[in-house]
Amino acid sequence: HVRIAFGLDDDPDYLPREFTALVKGGLSSVEALQAATIRSAELLRLSTYVGSIEKGKFADIIAVSGDPLKDINAMQHVVFVMKSGEILLQPTPPDKP
Repeated sequence: HVRIAFGLDDDPDYLPREFTALVKGGLSSVEALQAATIRSAELLRLSTYVGSIEKGKFADIIAVSGDPLKDINAMQHVVFVMKSGEILLQPTPPDKP
């Protein structure tokens, strides 16, 4: 069994499309998500700090609209970003009447 790390040597705007390419290449949606998170962290020997959501690790988290396990293309629709615990992008709440 070969562990695959997620990566891209192109314009960062293409990064979300890499998930689709991995799934088209034969990975399941779960395997593609793991390649971008825990597997990359393990292969880079950084899993003590990143790669999963656990106490003591950096709080680097995204949220997408949709369920990437059902449709990996949901990864192209990021609605929330947290980097080292700081919120960088979040949905704007609707105006209250």
